[in-house]
Amino acid sequence: MNFEAYFQHELDALREAGNYRVFADLKRQQGAFPKAAWHKEDDVKDVTVWCSNDYLGMGQHPATLAAMKEAIDTCGAGAGGTRNISGTNHYHVLLELELADLHGKEAALLFTSGYVSNWAALGTLASRIPNLEVFSDADNHASMIEGIRHSRAPKRIWKHNDVEDLDRRLSMSDPDTPKLIAFESVYSMDGDIAPIAEICDVADKHGAMTYLDEVHAVGLYGPRGGGIAEREGLMDRLTVIEGTLGKAFGVMGGYISASERLCDFVRSFASGFIFTTALPPAVAAGAAASIRHLKESELERHHQRRNVAALRERLDAMGIPHLHNESHIVPVMVGDAKKCKFISDLLLENYGIYVQPINYPTVPKGTERLRITPSPLHTGADLDALTAALSELWSQCALSRAVA
Repeated sequence: MNFEAYFQHELDALREAGNYRVFADLKRQQGAFPKAAWHKEDDVKDVTVWCSNDYLGMGQHPATLAAMKEAIDTCGAGAGGTRNISGTNHYHVLLELELADLHGKEAALLFTSGYVSNWAALGTLASRIPNLEVFSDADNHASMIEGIRHSRAPKRIWKHNDVEDLDRRLSMSDPDTPKLIAFESVYSMDGDIAPIAEICDVADKHGAMTYLDEVHAVGLYGPRGGGIAEREGLMDRLTVIEGTLGKAFGVMGGYISASERLCDFVRSFASGFIFTTALPPAVAAGAAASIRHLKESELERHHQRRNVAALRERLDAMGIPHLHNESHIVPVMVGDAKKCKFISDLLLENYGIYVQPINYPTVPKGTERLRITPSPLHTGADLDALTAALSELWSQCALSRAVA
Protein backbone atom coordinates (compact mmCIF):
# COMPACT_ATOMS: atom_id res chain seq x y z
CA MET A 1 0.00 0.00 0.00
CA ASN A 2 1.20 3.52 -0.79
CA PHE A 3 0.56 5.02 2.64
CA GLU A 4 1.62 8.55 1.74
CA ALA A 5 -0.73 8.56 -1.28
CA TYR A 6 -3.57 7.39 0.95
CA PHE A 7 -2.89 10.14 3.49
CA GLN A 8 -2.84 12.75 0.72
CA HIS A 9 -6.08 11.45 -0.79
CA GLU A 10 -7.92 11.67 2.53
CA LEU A 11 -6.58 15.16 3.24
CA ASP A 12 -7.56 16.33 -0.24
CA ALA A 13 -11.08 15.04 0.38
CA LEU A 14 -11.26 17.10 3.57
CA ARG A 15 -10.14 20.19 1.69
CA GLU A 16 -12.67 19.62 -1.08
CA ALA A 17 -15.50 19.32 1.45
CA GLY A 18 -14.38 22.47 3.25
CA ASN A 19 -13.64 20.55 6.45
CA TYR A 20 -9.84 20.74 6.47
CA ARG A 21 -8.66 22.48 9.63
CA VAL A 22 -6.01 25.19 9.48
CA PHE A 23 -4.32 26.35 12.69
CA ALA A 24 -4.05 30.06 13.22
CA ASP A 25 -0.54 30.75 14.54
CA LEU A 26 -1.37 33.11 17.41
CA LYS A 27 0.70 34.66 20.17
CA ARG A 28 -1.51 35.86 22.99
CA GLN A 29 -0.53 39.24 24.38
CA GLN A 30 -0.26 39.15 28.15
CA GLY A 31 -2.37 41.88 29.71
CA ALA A 32 -4.13 42.68 26.43
CA PHE A 33 -6.66 39.82 26.15
CA PRO A 34 -8.52 39.27 23.80
CA LYS A 35 -5.81 40.68 21.52
CA ALA A 36 -3.22 38.44 19.90
CA ALA A 37 -0.48 38.57 17.30
CA TRP A 38 -1.23 36.46 14.21
CA HIS A 39 1.86 35.04 12.54
CA LYS A 40 1.46 34.22 8.86
CA GLU A 41 4.62 33.39 6.94
CA ASP A 42 6.84 36.47 7.42
CA ASP A 43 4.01 38.79 8.44
CA VAL A 44 2.65 39.57 11.91
CA LYS A 45 -0.77 41.15 12.36
CA ASP A 46 -2.71 42.19 15.46
CA VAL A 47 -6.06 40.43 15.75
CA THR A 48 -8.99 40.25 18.17
CA VAL A 49 -9.93 36.73 19.26
CA TRP A 50 -13.68 36.03 19.46
CA CYS A 51 -13.68 32.25 19.90
CA SER A 52 -11.48 31.62 22.93
CA ASN A 53 -12.54 29.14 25.60
CA ASP A 54 -10.66 31.31 28.10
CA TYR A 55 -14.14 32.61 28.68
CA LEU A 56 -13.37 35.15 31.40
CA GLY A 57 -9.78 36.03 30.51
CA MET A 58 -8.49 34.37 33.69
CA GLY A 59 -5.48 33.08 31.74
CA GLN A 60 -4.30 36.70 31.82
CA HIS A 61 -5.48 37.63 35.33
CA PRO A 62 -2.82 38.98 37.71
CA ALA A 63 -3.84 36.55 40.46
CA THR A 64 -3.38 33.55 38.15
CA LEU A 65 -0.05 34.76 36.82
CA ALA A 66 1.34 35.66 40.23
CA ALA A 67 0.49 32.24 41.63
CA MET A 68 2.12 30.46 38.70
CA LYS A 69 5.30 32.54 38.94
CA GLU A 70 5.54 31.93 42.68
CA ALA A 71 5.13 28.17 42.17
CA ILE A 72 7.82 28.08 39.48
CA ASP A 73 10.19 29.97 41.76
CA THR A 74 9.36 27.57 44.59
CA CYS A 75 9.13 24.18 42.84
CA GLY A 76 10.57 24.55 39.35
CA ALA A 77 8.88 23.50 36.12
CA GLY A 78 7.54 19.94 36.08
CA ALA A 79 5.91 17.66 38.63
CA GLY A 80 8.66 15.09 38.26
CA GLY A 81 6.49 12.01 37.92
CA THR A 82 3.08 10.44 38.08
CA ARG A 83 0.91 11.19 41.09
CA ASN A 84 1.84 7.76 42.48
CA ILE A 85 5.58 8.15 41.99
CA SER A 86 6.89 11.43 43.39
CA GLY A 87 4.55 13.61 41.29
CA THR A 88 2.02 14.66 43.94
CA ASN A 89 2.98 18.22 44.77
CA HIS A 90 1.43 20.20 47.60
CA TYR A 91 -0.16 22.50 45.00
CA HIS A 92 -2.10 19.50 43.61
CA VAL A 93 -3.45 18.76 47.08
CA LEU A 94 -4.51 22.37 47.62
CA LEU A 95 -6.20 22.50 44.21
CA GLU A 96 -8.20 19.34 44.85
CA LEU A 97 -9.40 20.84 48.14
CA GLU A 98 -10.50 24.01 46.30
CA LEU A 99 -12.38 21.94 43.73
CA ALA A 100 -14.14 19.78 46.31
CA ASP A 101 -15.21 22.94 48.12
CA LEU A 102 -16.36 24.57 44.86
CA HIS A 103 -18.81 21.74 44.16
CA GLY A 104 -19.79 20.92 47.74
CA LYS A 105 -18.28 17.43 47.51
CA GLU A 106 -16.08 15.41 49.85
CA ALA A 107 -13.21 15.11 47.38
CA ALA A 108 -11.88 15.90 43.94
CA LEU A 109 -9.36 14.25 41.63
CA LEU A 110 -7.13 16.02 39.09
CA PHE A 111 -6.40 14.87 35.55
CA THR A 112 -4.23 16.30 32.80
CA SER A 113 -7.22 17.52 30.75
CA GLY A 114 -11.00 17.58 30.69
CA TYR A 115 -10.91 15.00 27.90
CA VAL A 116 -8.85 12.65 30.05
CA SER A 117 -11.00 13.17 33.13
CA ASN A 118 -14.14 12.13 31.21
CA TRP A 119 -12.42 9.27 29.40
CA ALA A 120 -10.76 7.90 32.52
CA ALA A 121 -13.56 8.41 35.05
CA LEU A 122 -16.43 7.19 32.88
CA GLY A 123 -14.32 4.37 31.49
CA THR A 124 -13.34 3.20 34.97
CA LEU A 125 -16.78 3.47 36.57
CA ALA A 126 -18.53 1.79 33.66
CA SER A 127 -16.02 -1.04 33.30
CA ARG A 128 -15.54 -1.90 36.96
CA ILE A 129 -19.06 -1.61 38.39
CA PRO A 130 -20.51 -5.06 37.63
CA ASN A 131 -23.25 -5.09 34.95
CA LEU A 132 -23.51 -1.29 34.88
CA GLU A 133 -25.61 0.21 32.06
CA VAL A 134 -24.75 3.71 30.88
CA PHE A 135 -27.46 6.10 29.64
CA SER A 136 -25.73 8.74 27.54
CA ASP A 137 -27.22 11.94 26.13
CA ALA A 138 -27.15 11.91 22.32
CA ASP A 139 -25.12 15.14 22.18
CA ASN A 140 -22.46 14.19 24.73
CA HIS A 141 -18.87 15.24 24.07
CA ALA A 142 -16.44 12.92 22.29
CA SER A 143 -14.48 12.41 25.52
CA MET A 144 -17.57 11.00 27.25
CA ILE A 145 -18.42 8.81 24.26
CA GLU A 146 -14.87 7.44 24.13
CA GLY A 147 -14.79 6.73 27.85
CA ILE A 148 -18.06 4.82 27.69
CA ARG A 149 -16.96 2.95 24.55
CA HIS A 150 -13.64 2.05 26.16
CA SER A 151 -15.48 0.55 29.14
CA ARG A 152 -17.43 -1.87 26.89
CA ALA A 153 -20.41 -1.43 29.20
CA PRO A 154 -23.90 -1.59 27.66
CA LYS A 155 -24.79 1.90 26.41
CA ARG A 156 -28.25 3.39 25.87
CA ILE A 157 -28.37 6.70 24.01
CA TRP A 158 -31.31 8.93 24.91
CA LYS A 159 -32.61 11.87 22.89
CA HIS A 160 -30.81 15.10 23.64
CA ASN A 161 -32.21 16.78 26.78
CA ASP A 162 -35.38 14.65 26.46
CA VAL A 163 -36.26 13.60 30.00
CA GLU A 164 -39.28 11.55 28.89
CA ASP A 165 -37.11 9.49 26.55
CA LEU A 166 -34.56 8.98 29.33
CA ASP A 167 -37.28 7.80 31.71
CA ARG A 168 -38.71 5.45 29.06
CA ARG A 169 -35.32 3.88 28.35
CA LEU A 170 -34.53 3.46 32.04
CA SER A 171 -37.96 1.84 32.56
CA MET A 172 -37.08 -0.78 29.93
CA SER A 173 -34.02 -1.86 31.93
CA ASP A 174 -33.97 -4.46 34.69
CA PRO A 175 -34.68 -2.56 37.94
CA ASP A 176 -31.86 -4.45 39.66
CA THR A 177 -29.24 -3.46 37.07
CA PRO A 178 -26.85 -0.66 38.18
CA LYS A 179 -27.30 2.46 36.05
CA LEU A 180 -25.39 5.65 35.32
CA ILE A 181 -26.76 8.72 33.51
CA ALA A 182 -24.09 10.77 31.71
CA PHE A 183 -24.87 14.26 30.43
CA GLU A 184 -23.59 17.84 30.20
CA SER A 185 -24.88 21.08 31.65
CA VAL A 186 -23.96 23.50 28.84
CA TYR A 187 -23.53 21.93 25.41
CA SER A 188 -20.65 23.68 23.71
CA MET A 189 -21.82 23.89 20.11
CA ASP A 190 -25.49 24.88 20.47
CA GLY A 191 -25.10 26.49 23.89
CA ASP A 192 -28.26 24.87 25.25
CA ILE A 193 -28.60 23.85 28.90
CA ALA A 194 -29.72 20.52 30.31
CA PRO A 195 -32.79 20.18 32.56
CA ILE A 196 -30.66 18.99 35.46
CA ALA A 197 -33.40 18.88 38.12
CA GLU A 198 -35.68 16.76 35.94
CA ILE A 199 -32.82 14.41 35.05
CA CYS A 200 -32.04 14.01 38.76
CA ASP A 201 -35.72 13.22 39.42
CA VAL A 202 -35.58 10.43 36.83
CA ALA A 203 -32.29 9.19 38.29
CA ASP A 204 -33.80 9.05 41.78
CA LYS A 205 -36.83 7.19 40.44
CA HIS A 206 -34.63 4.48 38.94
CA GLY A 207 -31.80 4.46 41.48
CA ALA A 208 -29.24 5.65 38.92
CA MET A 209 -25.95 7.44 39.44
CA THR A 210 -25.57 10.81 37.72
CA TYR A 211 -22.44 12.05 35.96
CA LEU A 212 -22.57 15.72 34.97
CA ASP A 213 -20.01 17.37 32.69
CA GLU A 214 -19.82 21.06 33.68
CA VAL A 215 -16.81 21.85 31.48
CA HIS A 216 -18.48 24.81 29.73
CA ALA A 217 -20.13 26.07 32.92
CA VAL A 218 -17.60 26.04 35.76
CA GLY A 219 -16.43 29.52 36.65
CA LEU A 220 -19.28 31.05 34.64
CA TYR A 221 -22.46 30.20 36.51
CA GLY A 222 -23.51 30.09 40.14
CA PRO A 223 -22.64 32.57 42.89
CA ARG A 224 -19.15 31.06 43.27
CA GLY A 225 -18.63 29.73 39.76
CA GLY A 226 -19.63 26.16 40.58
CA GLY A 227 -21.60 25.82 37.34
CA ILE A 228 -25.23 25.36 36.38
CA ALA A 229 -25.77 22.82 39.16
CA GLU A 230 -24.65 25.39 41.73
CA ARG A 231 -26.81 28.09 40.15
CA GLU A 232 -29.84 25.83 40.45
CA GLY A 233 -28.99 24.44 43.89
CA LEU A 234 -28.56 20.88 42.65
CA MET A 235 -24.93 19.96 43.37
CA ASP A 236 -25.87 17.64 46.24
CA ARG A 237 -28.13 15.59 43.92
CA LEU A 238 -25.33 14.71 41.49
CA THR A 239 -23.05 11.73 42.01
CA VAL A 240 -20.14 13.10 39.97
CA ILE A 241 -19.47 16.63 38.72
CA GLU A 242 -16.70 16.83 36.13
CA GLY A 243 -15.03 20.02 35.00
CA THR A 244 -12.02 21.62 33.37
CA LEU A 245 -9.34 24.07 34.39
CA GLY A 246 -8.64 25.00 30.76
CA LYS A 247 -11.66 27.16 29.96
CA ALA A 248 -13.16 29.70 32.38
CA PHE A 249 -10.37 29.09 34.90
CA GLY A 250 -7.81 29.94 32.22
CA VAL A 251 -5.12 27.29 32.77
CA MET A 252 -5.28 23.57 31.88
CA GLY A 253 -6.31 20.24 33.35
CA GLY A 254 -9.50 18.39 34.21
CA TYR A 255 -11.08 16.93 37.32
CA ILE A 256 -13.96 15.07 38.90
CA SER A 257 -15.57 15.91 42.23
CA ALA A 258 -17.59 13.36 44.15
CA SER A 259 -17.59 11.35 47.35
CA GLU A 260 -14.24 10.49 48.89
CA ARG A 261 -14.77 6.79 48.13
CA LEU A 262 -15.69 7.34 44.48
CA CYS A 263 -12.68 9.58 43.87
CA ASP A 264 -10.43 7.08 45.63
CA PHE A 265 -11.92 4.28 43.50
CA VAL A 266 -11.16 6.14 40.26
CA ARG A 267 -7.72 7.15 41.56
CA SER A 268 -6.93 3.51 42.31
CA PHE A 269 -8.16 1.94 39.06
CA ALA A 270 -8.10 4.53 36.24
CA SER A 271 -5.16 3.93 33.90
CA GLY A 272 -5.56 7.46 32.52
CA PHE A 273 -4.72 8.75 35.99
CA ILE A 274 -2.20 6.18 37.17
CA PHE A 275 0.13 6.14 34.18
CA THR A 276 0.48 9.81 33.26
CA THR A 277 2.74 12.55 34.56
CA ALA A 278 1.04 14.96 36.93
CA LEU A 279 0.24 18.54 36.00
CA PRO A 280 3.11 21.00 36.57
CA PRO A 281 2.87 22.55 40.05
CA ALA A 282 2.66 26.03 38.52
CA VAL A 283 -0.43 25.04 36.55
CA ALA A 284 -2.09 23.69 39.70
CA ALA A 285 -1.19 26.86 41.62
CA GLY A 286 -2.55 29.10 38.87
CA ALA A 287 -5.79 27.13 38.67
CA ALA A 288 -6.29 27.28 42.44
CA ALA A 289 -5.74 31.05 42.42
CA SER A 290 -8.21 31.47 39.55
CA ILE A 291 -10.84 29.39 41.34
CA ARG A 292 -10.38 31.31 44.58
CA HIS A 293 -10.78 34.61 42.74
CA LEU A 294 -13.94 33.54 40.93
CA LYS A 295 -15.46 32.20 44.14
CA GLU A 296 -15.42 35.78 45.42
CA SER A 297 -15.76 37.95 42.31
CA GLU A 298 -18.93 38.39 40.24
CA LEU A 299 -17.38 41.18 38.16
CA GLU A 300 -16.08 38.96 35.35
CA ARG A 301 -19.35 37.04 35.05
CA HIS A 302 -21.38 40.25 35.05
CA HIS A 303 -19.35 41.88 32.29
CA GLN A 304 -19.40 38.72 30.21
CA ARG A 305 -23.20 38.46 30.41
CA ARG A 306 -23.45 42.11 29.40
CA ASN A 307 -21.31 41.55 26.30
CA VAL A 308 -23.16 38.38 25.34
CA ALA A 309 -26.50 40.21 25.51
CA ALA A 310 -25.13 43.16 23.53
CA LEU A 311 -23.84 40.89 20.75
CA ARG A 312 -27.12 39.02 20.46
CA GLU A 313 -29.09 42.26 20.28
CA ARG A 314 -26.88 43.51 17.45
CA LEU A 315 -27.08 40.25 15.52
CA ASP A 316 -30.87 40.32 15.78
CA ALA A 317 -30.97 43.92 14.59
CA MET A 318 -28.88 42.99 11.53
CA GLY A 319 -30.85 39.84 10.78
CA ILE A 320 -27.84 37.57 11.15
CA PRO A 321 -29.01 34.06 12.14
CA HIS A 322 -27.79 32.74 15.46
CA LEU A 323 -29.01 30.06 17.83
CA HIS A 324 -30.89 31.53 20.78
CA ASN A 325 -29.97 29.93 24.08
CA GLU A 326 -29.51 30.84 27.74
CA SER A 327 -25.75 30.43 27.80
CA HIS A 328 -22.67 32.48 26.93
CA ILE A 329 -22.12 30.70 23.60
CA VAL A 330 -23.34 32.52 20.47
CA PRO A 331 -23.43 30.19 17.43
CA VAL A 332 -23.79 32.23 14.22
CA MET A 333 -25.29 29.81 11.74
CA VAL A 334 -23.82 29.59 8.24
CA GLY A 335 -24.97 26.13 7.15
CA ASP A 336 -22.28 25.47 4.57
CA ALA A 337 -18.74 24.26 5.23
CA LYS A 338 -16.99 26.12 2.43
CA LYS A 339 -18.86 29.34 3.09
CA CYS A 340 -18.16 29.07 6.82
CA LYS A 341 -14.43 28.79 6.21
CA PHE A 342 -14.61 31.56 3.59
CA ILE A 343 -16.22 33.98 6.05
CA SER A 344 -13.76 33.00 8.78
CA ASP A 345 -10.81 33.56 6.43
CA LEU A 346 -12.07 36.99 5.37
CA LEU A 347 -12.68 38.06 8.95
CA LEU A 348 -9.08 37.22 9.78
CA GLU A 349 -7.41 38.52 6.61
CA ASN A 350 -9.42 41.71 6.04
CA TYR A 351 -10.75 42.69 9.45
CA GLY A 352 -8.27 41.35 12.01
CA ILE A 353 -11.01 39.26 13.66
CA TYR A 354 -10.38 35.61 14.52
CA VAL A 355 -13.39 33.28 14.73
CA GLN A 356 -12.69 29.65 13.94
CA PRO A 357 -15.18 27.93 11.59
CA ILE A 358 -16.94 24.95 13.16
CA ASN A 359 -17.60 22.22 10.60
CA TYR A 360 -18.27 18.49 10.44
CA PRO A 361 -17.58 16.24 12.35
CA THR A 362 -17.73 18.66 15.30
CA VAL A 363 -21.26 19.60 14.20
CA PRO A 364 -23.62 17.84 11.75
CA LYS A 365 -23.32 18.70 8.07
CA GLY A 366 -25.57 21.60 7.17
CA THR A 367 -25.20 23.22 10.61
CA GLU A 368 -21.75 24.76 10.09
CA ARG A 369 -21.26 27.87 12.19
CA LEU A 370 -19.06 30.55 13.68
CA ARG A 371 -18.98 29.88 17.42
CA ILE A 372 -18.54 33.25 19.11
CA THR A 373 -17.71 33.56 22.81
CA PRO A 374 -17.78 37.16 24.06
CA SER A 375 -15.55 37.74 27.08
CA PRO A 376 -15.78 40.40 29.78
CA LEU A 377 -12.71 42.06 28.25
CA HIS A 378 -14.11 42.69 24.78
CA THR A 379 -14.77 46.43 24.47
CA GLY A 380 -17.58 48.33 22.81
CA ALA A 381 -15.19 49.07 19.96
CA ASP A 382 -14.51 45.34 19.59
CA LEU A 383 -18.25 44.69 19.37
CA ASP A 384 -18.65 47.44 16.79
CA ALA A 385 -15.85 46.00 14.66
CA LEU A 386 -17.17 42.43 14.81
CA THR A 387 -20.78 43.25 14.01
CA ALA A 388 -19.85 45.69 11.22
CA ALA A 389 -17.63 43.04 9.62
CA LEU A 390 -20.29 40.34 9.91
CA SER A 391 -22.89 42.67 8.42
CA GLU A 392 -20.69 43.43 5.41
CA LEU A 393 -19.84 39.78 4.81
CA TRP A 394 -23.47 38.65 5.17
CA SER A 395 -24.48 41.28 2.62
CA GLN A 396 -21.76 40.06 0.24
CA CYS A 397 -22.91 36.46 0.61
CA ALA A 398 -26.54 37.43 0.01
CA LEU A 399 -25.55 39.38 -3.10
CA SER A 400 -23.46 36.50 -4.47
CA ARG A 401 -26.40 34.14 -4.03
CA ALA A 402 -28.73 36.54 -5.79
CA VAL A 403 -26.32 36.89 -8.74
CA ALA A 404 -25.85 33.14 -8.96
